[in-house]
Amino acid sequence: MTRMSREATVRRLLEQSPPPVPPDLHTDAARRGARMLRRRTLARRAMWLLLLAVTVAFVVWAVTVRPWVEPPSDTTPPLTGW
Repeated sequence: MTRMSREATVRRLLEQSPPPVPPDLHTDAARRGARMLRRRTLARRAMWLLLLAVTVAFVVWAVTVRPWVEPPSDTTPPLTGW
């Protein structure tokens, strides 16, 4: 299509009357939007709860295992009495 034919097609579409909109479109859209918001809120709360549970589990593991402490050496006996 050339530019002139595209412009003519667009002008013809704009001059026509808009198609009829179903009367219950607004209520359906509002219902779906509310449902999407509820799902997003539930998903967000579940993610925060999961993050909190992982954080608590990590803290409990770190306190009990204490990975920052160097394990005692089993290869050489301690030198005492020098």
